[in-house]
Amino acid sequence: MRLPLLALLAKEPAHGYELKLALAQTFGQAYSSPNIGQIYVTLKRLGQDGLVRSQDVEQDSRPKKRVYELTPAGREELAAWVGEPTEGPRVRDEFFMKLVLAPMAGLADRMELINSQRRHYFGIMRNLMEMQGGMDNATPAARLLVEGAILHLQADLDWLERCQEEFV
Repeated sequence: MRLPLLALLAKEPAHGYELKLALAQTFGQAYSSPNIGQIYVTLKRLGQDGLVRSQDVEQDSRPKKRVYELTPAGREELAAWVGEPTEGPRVRDEFFMKLVLAPMAGLADRMELINSQRRHYFGIMRNLMEMQGGMDNATPAARLLVEGAILHLQADLDWLERCQEEFV
C-alpha cells in the first residue's frame, strides 16, 4: 500500500479519502480498495519515515482536512520502486511444497491435492470471468488487471495439468 500511495501523491497532494477514491476510480472492482483506516495508518508511517509531509487545510463549513504531499525522499523511493523489475515467477510455491511433501509423509494423495487446487482455481476463474463481463465502463487499468489475473490463473491451471502428468 505504501508505494501506490506514494505514486498517487506524486501526481498531486491529497487527503486520505481522495487517495481511496483515486484507487477505486483507477482500478475499480478489480482491485479491492483498502479501508480508509489502513490508508491513514500507512500515511502516518510514510510521514514517520520522511516520505510524505502533511498539513491541515481549512475548509468552509467543514472541519480541517489533513493533506499529504510527497517529500524529496518519497520521490526518490518511488523512483527506485518504479525503476526496479517486479518479482518474476515464483519458485517457492506453497501448493507445490504440499504436492511433493504431503504424500511422502502419508498426509494426502497427490491427485486429491491437484483436484482440490484445480477446483479452487476454477472458482476464482468463475469470479474473474463474471467480473470481466461487467466491466463495460471500467477503466483500461481495471480491465487489464482482471485480464492479467485470468491469464495467470490459466497458466496455473496448465501447470496443474503438468503436475498431474508428471506425478500421477
